[in-house]
Amino acid sequence: MNAHTNLTHLAERVDMAAAFQWTAHLNMHEAVANHFSLAVNDDGSRFLINPNGRHFSRIKASDLLELDANDPATMDRPDAPDPTAWGLHGSIHRALPHARCVMHVHSIHATVLASLADSHLPAIDQNTAMFFGRHVVDDHYGGMAFEEEAARCVHMLADPKVTTMIMGNHGVLIIGQTVAETFNRLYYFERAAETYIRALQTGQKLRLLPDAVAEKTAQEWEAYPGFANAHLREIKALLDVKGSDYAA
Repeated sequence: MNAHTNLTHLAERVDMAAAFQWTAHLNMHEAVANHFSLAVNDDGSRFLINPNGRHFSRIKASDLLELDANDPATMDRPDAPDPTAWGLHGSIHRALPHARCVMHVHSIHATVLASLADSHLPAIDQNTAMFFGRHVVDDHYGGMAFEEEAARCVHMLADPKVTTMIMGNHGVLIIGQTVAETFNRLYYFERAAETYIRALQTGQKLRLLPDAVAEKTAQEWEAYPGFANAHLREIKALLDVKGSDYAA
């Protein structure tokens, strides 16, 4: 790794860059349209985010912007972020200190789910059970995620138990405490959505987990020792083997 010791929040930047590049590797990105952010101070108001117009596969630790959610002049900066990123992520970090890391994508299966009349994800297996009682559906898409859209999203994520927002007609937004936790959840949501969509395609009746079993499984996921950290560690190891410059 070619770490730049003069960068602020270097370890966090490296984790973020690895998540960006692996998201592209998994084809869960969309052109240059999606954004990840991570709070770096106690109240969550200062955060790292990807620069405007940069493809996920090219993002390095040194590329990430550090923004102040309370700075009204942010969009006047020469390196201003994408306006939808500022509108959505800035609003969340400004209002919800518990949302330390925010990842928003238009990945294929999550977006298919978001396009259904009922976009809730039922607990039909171990992966879908991870999100039992922990997701909300925004049924009121009104255009791109500028300030008004963002304000509604903030309200729907106010309960710290909610980690996932299925953005109707749009995509998915995941929150967590760390990059590892949030990316792991993002990965599993896409897998869970794929399982559900494929199950619907059979036309057969779904085998739903009882609520008590689904809740027990969700809690077991949350308590699973070191799983998310190991996932991100292995992603970084795989990127290192490929000769990626994510840590630069």
